[in-house]
Amino acid sequence: MALAGLLLALVCITLAQWWHGGSLWGLVDGPALLIVFGGTLGAVLLQTPWHQCKGALKASAALFRKPAWPFHEQASRLLRWSNEARQAGFLALEPRLASGELDAFTRQGLQWLVDGTEPQVLEQLLDNELDRLEEQKELEARVFEAMGGYSPTIGIIGAVLGLIQAMSHLDEPNLLGAGIAVAFVATLYGVGLANLLLLPLANRLRALYRLELRYFELTAIGLLAIARGDGSLAVSRQLAQYQGQRQ
Repeated sequence: MALAGLLLALVCITLAQWWHGGSLWGLVDGPALLIVFGGTLGAVLLQTPWHQCKGALKASAALFRKPAWPFHEQASRLLRWSNEARQAGFLALEPRLASGELDAFTRQGLQWLVDGTEPQVLEQLLDNELDRLEEQKELEARVFEAMGGYSPTIGIIGAVLGLIQAMSHLDEPNLLGAGIAVAFVATLYGVGLANLLLLPLANRLRALYRLELRYFELTAIGLLAIARGDGSLAVSRQLAQYQGQRQ
């Protein structure tokens, strides 16, 4: 749906341009593209640490894929672990650490559980890790949000540069068009890039992160229930509220 929405927006804009008899090539301008994309990227790199930018770029690769957070499977896995721990102790779960199906948060929490961490301490550790992840994910989303904030302003800079170029050729009417084209197309690129791509991407990232954090909350609740030695029915009830999450 993310890709479909982006394509729909682009198709509607180009169709409107064609409908009014304008040339589609009139929407393409190399200098305007360079000003808006290069200026926006430069402003964000100046504002944001590199590791944060790299994390945002890495996260953007998952924007057009279905989220891989199987709530039901994780709940079933935690319930099995609960039964195993009550029957044979926490050390019986140690072989589960080698499973390639576990995400980093689940593996770390399971390691603390196997190490015999007290329930109160384990709860604090898991809460701290959730807070850290939430802060990290929000910072990554803010990279795109910042780009969406700078892009229209950079587009205005491109428009001013285009008008300066046009004013310098007032005595050469055949060269006026190029400067005016850069002015208007740069503004279009700046506003369009912000509102059709960057700001929607930031909000979509936040939506995906909320889903991911709910998955980690499910995991934390299950691990704490195991640490306390809760019965299977109690564990199942605590996990049930998360199993209906939509992907």
